[in-house]
Amino acid sequence: MKKQICHRSTIALSGVVALACALMVPDLASAQQKKKADPSEQAVLLGQFGDWGAYTATPGGKKVCFALSKPTKAATDPAGRNRDASYAFISTRPAEKVKNEVSVIVGYPQKPSFDASATVGTANYVMYTQNDGAWVKNAAEEAQMVEALRKSADLVVKSESARGTKSIDTYSLKGIGEALDKVAAECK
Repeated sequence: MKKQICHRSTIALSGVVALACALMVPDLASAQQKKKADPSEQAVLLGQFGDWGAYTATPGGKKVCFALSKPTKAATDPAGRNRDASYAFISTRPAEKVKNEVSVIVGYPQKPSFDASATVGTANYVMYTQNDGAWVKNAAEEAQMVEALRKSADLVVKSESARGTKSIDTYSLKGIGEALDKVAAECK
């Protein structure tokens, strides 16, 4: 069930964020050949709030709103491994009745059948991975995670590439509450 939800999410965001589309489509070979773009390039900035931006777009005539941030700290083990940019998203798609879907792009194809992890304060969340995207595995925990994001200082995402490189991305949560409020007001 979660695979279907993630696949739908990937398709829904594809018109909004070229990076998300290029990196989460099932055909990895063609995804790697596409030029990577900043997800905010194809969307309209509603406002910048601390380290988080609030955006809207209308792919295929369906309104999508999302909060987006880049990591404030990124590390790999082994150190110095190259990868594409990483992003954290919280998306709302009214036409699909999706509100505050948490996802990340880690910047490389992830190890098959490997779950990434997200830590917010003292809470840990398992994240289902597909190509270089990750989503909260237990959808019932998503609202709880969003509330934790609003109240905490950092989000830490840990993942492992298909080649065995481990990554730790730390996102500042400064401004996330305001960005999510703007997303909610824009995408009712």
